[in-house]
Amino acid sequence: MARSIMIQGTMSGAGKSLLCAGLCRIFRQDGLRTAPFKSQNMALQSFITDEGLEIGRAQAVQAEAAGVEPSYAMNPILLKPTSDKGSQVIVNGEVYGDYSATEYYRIKHRLWPAVRGAFETLSSQYDLIVVEGAGSPAEINLKADDFVNMGLAKRLDIPVLLAGDIDRGGVFAQLYGTLALLEADERPLVRGTIVNKFRGDLNILRPGLKMLEELTGIPVAGVVPFTKLDIDDEDSLSDRLTHRTGPALIDIAVLRLPRLSNFSDFTALAAVEGVGVRYVVRPSELGAPDLVIIPGTKNTIGDMKWLRECGLEAAVKKLASRGVPVIGICGGYQILGREIVDEEGVEGGGTIAGMGLLPVVTRFVPEKRRTRTAARAVQTGGLFSSLTGASLEGYEIHCGVSVRDEGGFPLIRLEDGTEDGAQLGSVYGCYLHGFFDHEEARTAVLNALAERKGVTLGSPAFDWKAYKERQYDLLADTLRASLDMDLIRRIIDRKA
Repeated sequence: MARSIMIQGTMSGAGKSLLCAGLCRIFRQDGLRTAPFKSQNMALQSFITDEGLEIGRAQAVQAEAAGVEPSYAMNPILLKPTSDKGSQVIVNGEVYGDYSATEYYRIKHRLWPAVRGAFETLSSQYDLIVVEGAGSPAEINLKADDFVNMGLAKRLDIPVLLAGDIDRGGVFAQLYGTLALLEADERPLVRGTIVNKFRGDLNILRPGLKMLEELTGIPVAGVVPFTKLDIDDEDSLSDRLTHRTGPALIDIAVLRLPRLSNFSDFTALAAVEGVGVRYVVRPSELGAPDLVIIPGTKNTIGDMKWLRECGLEAAVKKLASRGVPVIGICGGYQILGREIVDEEGVEGGGTIAGMGLLPVVTRFVPEKRRTRTAARAVQTGGLFSSLTGASLEGYEIHCGVSVRDEGGFPLIRLEDGTEDGAQLGSVYGCYLHGFFDHEEARTAVLNALAERKGVTLGSPAFDWKAYKERQYDLLADTLRASLDMDLIRRIIDRKA
């Protein structure tokens, strides 16, 4: 049976996901078969495993860092928000149902067997499990039937490292206050604390660390510096969505939809020298980009209404009429079509006109399509004609079925021969997440934009997988240098 260690945080965004990814890489480097685990994740960033099952993107990233294939067992419960008060509930990779928050907490106890079964599956296959908590263990109103923070640690006797985010300020209050709100039988499970995202002189911080240890009786396992890394983020707290860079040779505007999902689709674009990827929420921010991207969404009809009401629809259509290329991925592809129909209430019901930039009608069906696939771009017109024949690889995850009008042209052909997507002039859309990860497609798009603008980019043709591997190694190097790994190993071995 596997040993285990758990990273909990004082709040959402404390850096739990990256700390877990870094530890997964470290233990992989040390020769241990290591797997990530998060019993319950709430995120719109998801991933399709080779099993054809859906998990949170963070656990897929952690599995990649550990050098293992992602599995449903690494994230048995995924909550995908569909509104401010409700979520689609995914259990063991498949849709369990749509629930309001109140309804979910009423039935949550039924899901513990799925959590325990998934953990036991991993435990039988790996040497070590790196477990991630969710939010904060000090949410005293949510302790009943908890199996994601201390409830899980207690049930499975998992030692805990508690991480606080010093970049937001008040890290000593975060850590001390969290520990103070734990139950008497929970505190002994916390074997160390971590100060995360530190900038400054460590010598100035040391007196506070010593006082924290004296007050809590728990050792500080390390101070992790704020480090610039290019690793996929998990959720709406991502700095990518608000980060502003200086002028770029190629300016790509991504619409930041209210239910934006899988924005990791565009990370590879932003990694190219000279390319700027920015997220916009109002017409005044759109400006004059070289490319507009409409990303995936968990609520296509709701986000289409938002685009119309805030004026972004009209602004995008105006740019498209001037020849600015527009690309839609998954929900963004649906939005670009003529009509979106939800007769079966998959997203709450109703029919709405889309942007009308592609000759497509989308109808929602209850069955979700989940698949990993390779593909190839078919004969492509417009600005991106050089995309023709490019190899692609990624995954599909959607409930909509989109049908092109007679005479409409597909954009890609999947490995099973199925045609997908649509194109009209310099407007393009398809369901394939990961479209830009493959260098052939990324190179064709970016070189066409650069040639049109008369600029020269850094090479878009690079090995994206090798690039990510270097980022994981950098993360591991940072953690090795800043954490007391001897203490952490003793905690895992139950010797500290």
